[in-house]
Amino acid sequence: MRRVVVISAGLRKPSSTRLLADLLGDASARALRDLGEEVEVEVVELRDHAHDLTNALLSGFASEELQGVLDRVAHADGLIAVTPIFSASYNGLFKSFFDVLPEGGLHDKPVLLGATAGTVRHSLALEFAVRPLMAYLKADTVSTSVFAASEDWGATAGAGQSPAASEGTDGAIDDSARDTATQAAHGSLRARATRAGAEFAAEVHARGDVVVPNEFAVVDFTELLRGAGD
Repeated sequence: MRRVVVISAGLRKPSSTRLLADLLGDASARALRDLGEEVEVEVVELRDHAHDLTNALLSGFASEELQGVLDRVAHADGLIAVTPIFSASYNGLFKSFFDVLPEGGLHDKPVLLGATAGTVRHSLALEFAVRPLMAYLKADTVSTSVFAASEDWGATAGAGQSPAASEGTDGAIDDSARDTATQAAHGSLRARATRAGAEFAAEVHARGDVVVPNEFAVVDFTELLRGAGD
C-alpha cells in the first residue's frame, strides 16, 4: 500500500488551493493504480492546525494531533504540497508547517508542488520560492509543478476573464464563448495535473518502503567500537 499525504495551505473553506490539492491527489492516485499500486491518499488542511503550528513554533512541542500529521508525512511514500501565493511567495501557514517538520522529514521523499493565485503573473513563485524551500529540505521534487490562476477554474469577466473569451456587443461576454473558454481552461489544468501526477507516481513507484530513523534508538557501542577498530 502506497500512502500519499496532500498538504493544503488554503486559508478559507472552500478554497481554490484545496481544489487544486484534490485535483493533484486524484491524478496521482490514478497514475499509481495504473502502475499496479494500491494507494491511500490523505488530505490535510493546514488551517485546521494553525493554532497548534503557532504553539509548536513558540514552545518547540507539537500537540498530539499535529504530531500525528507530522508522523504521517514522515512515513508517507510521497507528499503533495499546495500553497496560495501571497506577496510573491508561499504563505506563512505553509512555511510554518515545514518549520516544525522534524529535520530530515522530507529527505529523498518524492514531492509534487502546486500553487494558486489570482493571476498568472505569480506563476514563477513556484520556481523561485517554493522549489528552493524543498531543495533545502532535501526533498526529491518532481520536475513538473502545477500553478492554477483564477482563469484556470473558468473565471468570468468580473473575476479574471479568460483571455480566450470573445466579446459581444458593448463588451459583454457571449455565453457560448464563455463556456468554451471555461472548458478549455479547466481542461488545460486537468491535463497539467495528469502529467504532474504521472511523474510523481513514477517516482513513488520506483522506491521501496519508507524507513524512518528512530531518534530514540539505543546506540550499540559494541558495533561502534568494532567499526572503529576496522
